[in-house]
Amino acid sequence: MILKIDINQRVFFTSDTHYAHANICSATSDWKEGDGSHLRKFNSLSEMNDTLVSNINSRVGEDDILFHLGDWSFGGFENIQKFRDRLVCRNIHLILGNHDHHISRNRDGIQDIFSSVHDYLELDLRRYQNRSTVIKHKFVMMHFPIASWNEISRGRIHLHGHTHLSPKHRVSPGRSMDVGVEGNGLFPIPLEEVLKIMKGRSVANLVLPEDRHVIE
Repeated sequence: MILKIDINQRVFFTSDTHYAHANICSATSDWKEGDGSHLRKFNSLSEMNDTLVSNINSRVGEDDILFHLGDWSFGGFENIQKFRDRLVCRNIHLILGNHDHHISRNRDGIQDIFSSVHDYLELDLRRYQNRSTVIKHKFVMMHFPIASWNEISRGRIHLHGHTHLSPKHRVSPGRSMDVGVEGNGLFPIPLEEVLKIMKGRSVANLVLPEDRHVIE
């Protein structure tokens, strides 16, 4: 996908919001395994949902662009629309996660609430400064982390979700990172921050990050 960005538009990335997911919220979770560090510390599920919505709307404007890398919502088909209706951004592109089965099947035409829906996306962002100057940024986006991708040797950046990595571990060796909310204070991360993090990083190291879903 080639996407031309208006000079006044901003671009953001996020993943794994898990809107309305009771088991990821400490107040409502039935999960007993582990030390509870994988849970979000909220007093209620509605407090978690309100925080997710507020954090997105506080950064992503109506005309900005948000790429959501999967696991949009949980707890029933109706929550897909409920979450979307609460966000002011008009331009939301979704990369499907493993919990987005209703959206993947396009139940009741639900994909129409997004600007686009993909399993995997090669994104070329282009911002025109003037008629002769264009700034280009290239990404590969998938819900799951991958070890290699198209144009890796040319510096194309891989963004993913799924692993729910902490801020300390969200950046993998090479030009790859988890843009999920766990690693970003439950906020979406702006394009400028991603580029700052990736600047000067090696393009050759193919090492997958740790995955919270894998239990020894």
